Amino acid sequence: MIKFLEISKKVKQALENNKPVIALESTIISHGMPYPQNIQVAKDLEKIAKDAGVVPATICLMNGKIKIGLNDDELEILAISKDVAKVSRRDFSRVLASKKIGATTVAATMIAAHLAGIKVFATGGVGGVHRGAEDSFDISADLKEFAQTPVIVISAGAKAILDLSKTLEILETFGVPVYGFQTDFFPAFYSAESNIRIDRIDSEKEIADIYKTNMQLGFKSGILVGNPIPKKYEIPFSEIDEHIKIALDRAKRNSVTGRGLTPFLLAEIVKITKGSSLETNIRLVENNVALACRIAKEF
Repeated sequence: MIKFLEISKKVKQALENNKPVIALESTIISHGMPYPQNIQVAKDLEKIAKDAGVVPATICLMNGKIKIGLNDDELEILAISKDVAKVSRRDFSRVLASKKIGATTVAATMIAAHLAGIKVFATGGVGGVHRGAEDSFDISADLKEFAQTPVIVISAGAKAILDLSKTLEILETFGVPVYGFQTDFFPAFYSAESNIRIDRIDSEKEIADIYKTNMQLGFKSGILVGNPIPKKYEIPFSEIDEHIKIALDRAKRNSVTGRGLTPFLLAEIVKITKGSSLETNIRLVENNVALACRIAKEF
């Protein structure tokens, strides 16, 4: 697998010299926002890391390689390309063999980060158990990845379109540690908290120490850190939940299922909220990148 890795010079030097590095996913660029907003957000997230003294490694698949760290030209190609595959674990070989462009989901970014030796990864929200999964069996591969890939993932909880209780139940079944950063409640993506209690962690050092202990014990699971969006940027849970129900109804009427469901729902919520949910999404990712940088420095 290592022969498929192409690590940028800056990221490689940082890793060799034990400097802090964080991984960033690429689906937010290719599937999360329109051009040119997507590339601007991508550059802004990298700037947050650089300003904090941390090397950002945006990850994608391109030209038959798993690229760890993108230059400006590569970011531009990713942002403007129309036929970008959405890559999870099952898609790696197909996309690499065809030399297509692939944007990495949470699961795929975890795999790539671990292969490159990057311990910390910042995203928006992780995938999970979809509402109505008892009928559809629609459960994200992200959850299984947490059970087998030792990367610390900083997110604003799971995407609010999901069944948060069932998502946490699956993670518990897989033995995945889930912590709230300076909160007793699981963050709900657009909202700072849900009504679901989780274990609280108050310092970045403690997260790093737990990860180190996991590695010393030989555990292979990742760690999910729920980082609540600052209250001033949140959409209250009761309000966003009503918007989600409308979006779910539209998805059902349009027979949208599978891997197309999440981007459809998020796009519909942007329409329903007249763009405010997209601004919230950007703020929560920025907040997660900042926390990821602080944790990476603890190593």
